[in-house]
Amino acid sequence: MTQIDADVVIIGGGLGGVAAALGALRAGRSVVLTEEFDWLGGQLTSQAVPPDESSWVEQFGITASYRQLRNGIRDYYRAHYPLTEAARARPDLNPGAGSVSRLCHEPRVAVAVIDAMLAPYRGSRRLRVLQPYRPIAADTDGDTVTSVTVRHRLDGAEIILTAPYILDATETGELLPLAGVEYVTGFESREVTGEPSAPAVAQPDNMQAVSVCFAIDHVDGDHTIERPKNYSFWRDYRPPFWGANLLSWQSPHPRTLEQTVRSFTPNPDDDPAVMISDQRLSPGDANLWTFRRIAARRNFVPGTYDSDIVIVNWPMIDYFEAPVIDSDNPEYHLEQAAELSRSVMYWLQTEAPRADGGTGFPGLRLRGDVTGSDTGLAQAPYHRESRRIAAEYTVVEQDLSHDVRGDKGAVEYHDSVGVGMYRIDLHPSTGGDNYIDVASCPFQIPLGALIPQRVENLLPAGKNIGTTHITNGCYRLHPIEWNIGEAAGTLAAYCLDNGTTPRAVRNDPTQLSRFQQVLATAGVELSWPTVAGY
Repeated sequence: MTQIDADVVIIGGGLGGVAAALGALRAGRSVVLTEEFDWLGGQLTSQAVPPDESSWVEQFGITASYRQLRNGIRDYYRAHYPLTEAARARPDLNPGAGSVSRLCHEPRVAVAVIDAMLAPYRGSRRLRVLQPYRPIAADTDGDTVTSVTVRHRLDGAEIILTAPYILDATETGELLPLAGVEYVTGFESREVTGEPSAPAVAQPDNMQAVSVCFAIDHVDGDHTIERPKNYSFWRDYRPPFWGANLLSWQSPHPRTLEQTVRSFTPNPDDDPAVMISDQRLSPGDANLWTFRRIAARRNFVPGTYDSDIVIVNWPMIDYFEAPVIDSDNPEYHLEQAAELSRSVMYWLQTEAPRADGGTGFPGLRLRGDVTGSDTGLAQAPYHRESRRIAAEYTVVEQDLSHDVRGDKGAVEYHDSVGVGMYRIDLHPSTGGDNYIDVASCPFQIPLGALIPQRVENLLPAGKNIGTTHITNGCYRLHPIEWNIGEAAGTLAAYCLDNGTTPRAVRNDPTQLSRFQQVLATAGVELSWPTVAGY
């Protein structure tokens, strides 16, 4: 069997994995990066989820390399797309003019920019990217992970990967059970965490919904897909806490849980320049067409697009019937999540109520070419929640909840390795819970949340850090996952350069200060700005 050795092995090529690779490569280390799907970039690309970011993302609160990614996406549009002169001139160009984000764009553009960011390292052979591979086994020696075996998704070929440091950047923390790393899933109990929103008793099988997103446009003709096998079930399905059928325009408002009716009008004649994309002011999902729109046709020279292009990541595609993680049959539940998404598409085309009193939008067209998938759906499911390491420090709700902290702001960590900001945003869960959506304060990422309690050389590089079910709801978003990965990759390289360990770096004030300076020099913000007169 083939064996590849490197300084750092990173399993998972989502945003955290890519950023971890850049962090280690920037320090001169050799890296092997694996990814199960055809595109690097995870939730931004193969999962087709436009970036969820803070209100201040254009000014501060992200790493320099994440800003390079964002700028690169806009530059790619200016270089390769026939934008209108007005759109081209906008420094804050939002190609899709979606209300969810100031930078809604087609997934392939992010793929191109990520590939460009990694290209010099691939050319020098300091980076090897293995696709499409997923982990199937790990070997350990005491508290050290010695190797990871990955298998090709299509031909079954296996490769053994070895390195002094192994990073788990998978979407669900796949390495943790393979390597025997202690971890938690689902809801922790209030007795353990002290969190106001936690249940009295732990619920490890109670996890956020999984979603299989897809892209659509609306053009002339009838593009109705084949009726899904389980369509009747999903059309009539009425979750106990939903207040309506899941397949309807009605659903609970995430922040108030009041019944809300959303609108849907394909290709409105709106002006992209006036779209407000600021979740501080509004979640933006009242109008489903513009909510996650990734190509606004009026941003481009007339005739370029026959229709806007929209990502369907709406409440009705959330699959919360059963957990996928640690399930006896995860493949079955992922297929059911995909079947739900196909049923939503068929419902939209055939039975969805229209404003004119009719039903169905047969002109809606599934755009699998946009998501890079033969199925018409996204290549990969969107996992909002991962297995999470049992960490030296676990971030809890009262560290950053605005209701708890108020004007004091979030807890400041002495071992900060980055910053983030997003509401505590939990979708309906497999335990029958409705939305939990709690205001949060701008927060930091503590290094202690990246350090397993026992294992010495495995680091989390994504949603699998030491958060709880609740705080995962605000640490899981695009720029924060990137920051976590960049910190983990940089930490692995720092430990190799200095003959130390992640645990020692965190617990030695001198080492910690030096490592934080390395991060700051690389453009990782360690705290939120305080502005005062001078």
